[in-house]
Amino acid sequence: MTSINLTKGHLLVAEPTVINDNSFNRSVVLIADHNQNGSVGFILNKPLEYTLGKLIPEVDSDINVFYGGPVEQDNLYFIHKIPDLIPNSIEIAHGIYWGGDFNMVLKLIKQKLLHKSEIRFFLGYSGWETNQLDQELEINSWVVVRNRYENKLIEKSHDNFWKEKMIELGGDYLIWANAPENPSLN
Repeated sequence: MTSINLTKGHLLVAEPTVINDNSFNRSVVLIADHNQNGSVGFILNKPLEYTLGKLIPEVDSDINVFYGGPVEQDNLYFIHKIPDLIPNSIEIAHGIYWGGDFNMVLKLIKQKLLHKSEIRFFLGYSGWETNQLDQELEINSWVVVRNRYENKLIEKSHDNFWKEKMIELGGDYLIWANAPENPSLN
């Protein structure tokens, strides 16, 4: 069920039937780029057991790090809402920015000028080759929804995010809102 055309800044909500895919089961993905060459996104609701300070010991930070997706999981990515402080950022949409000068990010964190409500870090990203995501949309692996949170998405709690989307979609999706993550284990 795709109700709107996909573009960067939109959210992908995993269909309830995507249960055997550990990467995307119950995922909500922010699309950071979508063009004729493919798509890039970050899973917003799968926190890892790491904080930024554990990954980068010289930085004293308790900012959570999220699983961004199955591609390049040894690389750290970030989205934020402060392009005036982080040079070379690329606007995704609605005041959400991707990347920028990482050394400046570290400096701002060390100086306590950057807070967890302004930035979100990811190990890895979600990537799709040309037409791959379009094919997944055609077979109903995802629902495309507008990002109604705009740049407040960065501080949005990951707890129950997918469930909230199921409730918002309504109809047949309501039954999935309270279903166990893996119905076969019931």
